Amino acid sequence: MSRDDILLEAEMSMDKSVDYMVHEFAAVRTGKASPGLVENVDVHAYGSTMKLKQLALITTPESRLLVVQPFDAGTVQDIERALKESKIGIMPAVDGKIIRLPIPELSEERRKELARVKSIDDHLKHKEAEIMKV
Repeated sequence: MSRDDILLEAEMSMDKSVDYMVHEFAAVRTGKASPGLVENVDVHAYGSTMKLKQLALITTPESRLLVVQPFDAGTVQDIERALKESKIGIMPAVDGKIIRLPIPELSEERRKELARVKSIDDHLKHKEAEIMKV
């Protein structure tokens, strides 16, 4: 394997790692509405399992509200069930063909948890930077 092939493979691997981390951080509930919170929720519809982003339009009309508009009104019940069963901890409110997800204020406990995750993240970034230098 040539040096260029090794570098190309390493670069692709690093890009995948960064993409994965960005995807994981998008799903962190921080008190601000983000479609990344729910877009990868698995929904059982049409006899198979699909991601929510394949079944509905997810928008944030306000900073603390997510609105899910299914492409097919027949999937509203399936989407509501999937959101209730998901780990996001937000109860959906169905209004006809639209599902609203109000994002609650962060509790003090959640703020401390996010601060801890942030400090761990900073530590890991510093550690990774040192490894990269070597």
